[in-house]
This record gives sequence, C-alpha cells and structure tokens, in this order.
Amino acid sequence: METIFGNLQGLKSSQLKQLQRLYHQRIPGDRITTPEFSQRLAAISTEVNQPVCAYINRRGQVIRIGVGTPRQTQIPPMELPRYGAERLSGIRCIATHLKPEPPNEAALTAMALQRLDALVVLNITGTGFTRRGGGATGYVKEAYLAHLTPQESRTLITSPAASKVGESQIQSPSWSISPPLDLDDLADQDLVDLVENLEAEFQREFIAQEVDADHDRVLIVGLMTSEMTPLQFQDNLLELARLVDTAGGDVLQTIQQKRSRIHPQTVVGEGKVQEIALTAQTLGVNLVVFDRDLSPSQVRNLEMQIGIRVVDRTEVILDIFAQRAQSRAGKLQVELAQLEYMQPRLAGRGRTMSRLGGGIGTRGPGETKLETERRAIGQRISRLQKEVTQLQAHRSRLRQRRQHREVPSVALVGYTNAGKSTLLNALTNAEVYTADQLFATLDPTTRRLVIPHGETDEHQEILITDTVGFIHELPASLMDAFRATLEEVTEADALLHLVDLSHPAWLRHIRSVREILAQMPITPGPALVVFNKIDQADSETLALAREEFPLAVFISASQRLGLETLRHRLGQLIEYAVDSR
Repeated sequence: METIFGNLQGLKSSQLKQLQRLYHQRIPGDRITTPEFSQRLAAISTEVNQPVCAYINRRGQVIRIGVGTPRQTQIPPMELPRYGAERLSGIRCIATHLKPEPPNEAALTAMALQRLDALVVLNITGTGFTRRGGGATGYVKEAYLAHLTPQESRTLITSPAASKVGESQIQSPSWSISPPLDLDDLADQDLVDLVENLEAEFQREFIAQEVDADHDRVLIVGLMTSEMTPLQFQDNLLELARLVDTAGGDVLQTIQQKRSRIHPQTVVGEGKVQEIALTAQTLGVNLVVFDRDLSPSQVRNLEMQIGIRVVDRTEVILDIFAQRAQSRAGKLQVELAQLEYMQPRLAGRGRTMSRLGGGIGTRGPGETKLETERRAIGQRISRLQKEVTQLQAHRSRLRQRRQHREVPSVALVGYTNAGKSTLLNALTNAEVYTADQLFATLDPTTRRLVIPHGETDEHQEILITDTVGFIHELPASLMDAFRATLEEVTEADALLHLVDLSHPAWLRHIRSVREILAQMPITPGPALVVFNKIDQADSETLALAREEFPLAVFISASQRLGLETLRHRLGQLIEYAVDSR
C-alpha cells in the first residue's frame, strides 16, 4: 500500500483510498501536469478540506502524496534522488491551496530546499462544480508555476576573511513565479525544455563559483548561549574560521543563533536548521561546521535535515592534526585520537553499517557490520594505547639520560600560532617548519641553546623543546592521545609561556594555556611569560600587558627583537628552577 504523508487526522478510509489511487496516475514525461490530474487533485483537496501535494518524478510517476502544504510535506534531503548546487532534484510538486493567492514564501522556500524542478500551486475555491456526465470536481480558479533561477549575484567569500564571522547575510534564493494561468496554459508548458535550460545555467554558475574542487565549501554555524559573552563568541567564530582555513576549506558564510541553551536534538532551533539547509543550497556548500562538539545523534539529525555532511570543531582539529603529523610518534597519536572520537559515532554511518557481516573474521551469522567494525576499532585502540605507553617509556628514558647529564631543560608552551617554532629557529638556528597557520607543527623538537648563567654570567648549555600548540577547549581525545608529547612539558625544569600579543584575545589565550597546564597529571615547573609579535601590537595593548605582567619579557621572534634580554631571563629562570628542585 502506498504511503500518504502529512496530517491524516480526521480523514475517512474512502478519502485515503482516493489519495492512494493518485499513485497510479501517470503524467506525460514532457508535461508539468495535465488538466485531468490537476482537477482530480483539486477535487480530493476540496473533499478533505486540506491542501494536498503530489510529488512527481521526471518519468511522470507520482512518488509521494502529502496532506498539507509544501512546507509540511517536503521530502527529507537524504531521500531526494538527486542533489547538488549545479542541478535540480528531478522532482516537481503539484500543490493545492485553499486561498486565491500566489505561492507564499514558505512554499517557495520548500521548493528551494528540495531544489524542485518546478512548483505548481492550484488555487481552489472549495465549492466545486458538476461536469456533464456527473462527477464532482474541485474547481481550480487559477494556477501558478514557480521555479528556481540561477543567482548570478552570489559571490564566493574565500577564507580567511574576518567579515565571515559578522552577522550572517543570508542570500535568499532566486525564483520565478508566473502570472495566474488556466489549466490549459499550464498543460502547454514544456517540462523538458524548462529543466534543461535551468540546469545548463546552474551548471555554468556552479563552474564559475568553483575555486578548487579539492577544497570543501564550508558554512560555519555558531551558537551563542547565555554563559558566553559576545566577545568570546566572536573570538570562537574567528578561531573556527582559521581552523577551517588551516584544514584546507573555504568558508563561504557564517550563520549565528542566540539561544539560552542548546537544542538537545539539533543544537540550533528548527527554523535555524531550515535556514542552514537553504543557505547551503543557495551557496553550493558541501560541508557544515559547528562551533562546538556535537553528539552522534545530533550529527545524524542535522545531516538528515540539511542533506550534507556535518562536522564539529573537534573533527576539524583532528583533521588538521592528521595533515600535520610527520613522525611515526605523531601519526600514532593522531590515529589514536581519531579512533577514540569515531568509535561512539559509528552508529550514524548509514544503512551499510547495519547489514550482516559475512565471510572470515565475523563472530557469527548474527553479527552486523556495525558490530564488526566497532570491535575492530576497539582492538586497534587497545594496540595503539600500548604503543603510546611504549612511546612514553622511550621518551622517559631519553629525559632520564638528559637529567643524568644534568643539562637543564625548558619547554616552549603557548597557544597555537603564538610563534613557538619561529622563536626556536631564532634562538637555535633550527630549521623547524613555520607558517601563519594553526598547529603548523605537531612533533616536539629539542635543540641545544647556550645562555648566560643566572648568577655568574658564564655560558651554560640548556635544552629547549618546541611542543604542540594549545587551543581553547583542547579536545579530550587529543589530550589523552598526546600524553606522551605533553609529558615533555611536565618533565621540563621550566616553561617558557609564549603569548601572541597581536591577537585580540591574548588574555583569553593565557587563561586557556594555564587551564590546560593545570590539568596535567604532574605539576609543571616555573614559567616565564614571554610576549611575542610586539612589532604588530598597538601601544595600548603593550601598556596593558606591561601593567598586568610586570615580570614578562617582550620580544618579536620574527624580527629578532628582545632575544638577548630573553636569554638572560632564561638563565635566571633556570637558576631558580634548579635551586628549587
């Protein structure tokens, strides 16, 4: 039995049968509709006294009947057979409307969300009339034909532009609505010609917008809740845009919402989800990134309603780490973090994960592919955790050797992109990779550095280690996976806490780094705060930093400013750290 969707309350069994018979109707492939089909749909709508929508594919088959408006009966994005910014979905909707008016914005928005070939709205009076030979039929007073049109004014905003995180400028889709038509005029419309011309124009526009096929076209979604200030919210969005840029995506637009608390199913409200879906369709987005961690069920719900891939902030960071890891140790730790993140999210990976496993390696005929993969990932995680433990032991032996030789050590810590690798290169002539990107380097690098002794001013040798950058709310899976690397911080005699003074949120960065250090299992040694990039900071910021941190050192690693002062202060820091062991 064919399914009827929408509001079925109060419908009689005879009315449901009439609706089900519509599935047996066939429309000529080159026609949008026929007068006979339109009148029959209007007659049923008149009888049930509700709008009725018929969805028809390009072969002229009725594939969905819904009782309600186009907005109420729209097809979920994941169920549409064709989808993409450069083409239409291959489905048209014939809808009845109980009032004599053109298609409203809700109906047109539903058309845009589904990228329908066309939307026909039949206005009926609700009275009906009897034709010669009998048979009541709903009277179609007038019909409107609507369809999407290419929007040449759409422009691609390439990252990293600060304007992306301002108030979202939602670009409304472009559509065309005919004047009132009678059913004969509507039947004369050539569907094939209309669709081919539209898709050719969409294709030209899509190609013109494409910057690089290898880059994700990203829509960022930010949710501001009551516990954060507007400044913190904007900082988070700016940072997420930088993360997406570092991961290789192009941010096209940012959508924001303010709510007292997170919606448990979809994070943002239902109306905002529709707005996200429409904007993604309008701009040709293929990835939506949320500014917070999402639960597996939230990801599933959002992807079902939006129709494209949805990821959270943690997944973007993991992707960057996967790209940046060079050494075997780095790759090992990144893989462990990714698997720990992926394991609880397997259930949302579609129908393929629920099929029965077959062949060698499955426990039995009743085990699903989901269970097989979950077990395989669990085994891989256990093996990687053992390897990370071995890596910890190896690093511990190296540190004991250094301590046995009584060479003091300093760990460079700081927020990502603070300039740690640039400073290491400037102090030691190392050739560590540097870039104006987040998490440019992951693998710790240790170099020798000669500095003046804190008391005698004689030359002494120390070891200085560049560590992985920190970030606000560093994902727990990364903290756990990178414990071998982070131990370089806890085992060092002292810390050099580098801060990017040119960043507007430098004070918040200091707090974030200190919070992460406070979570370490072993309390790190004394720290010297060093403000970097003073050549890019304004005088007011410099004055504030000197007032708040009177013992700090001010440098520019790229311009090699203040490095001698830093060497002397490092000598004093080491002297204090060694004496207080």
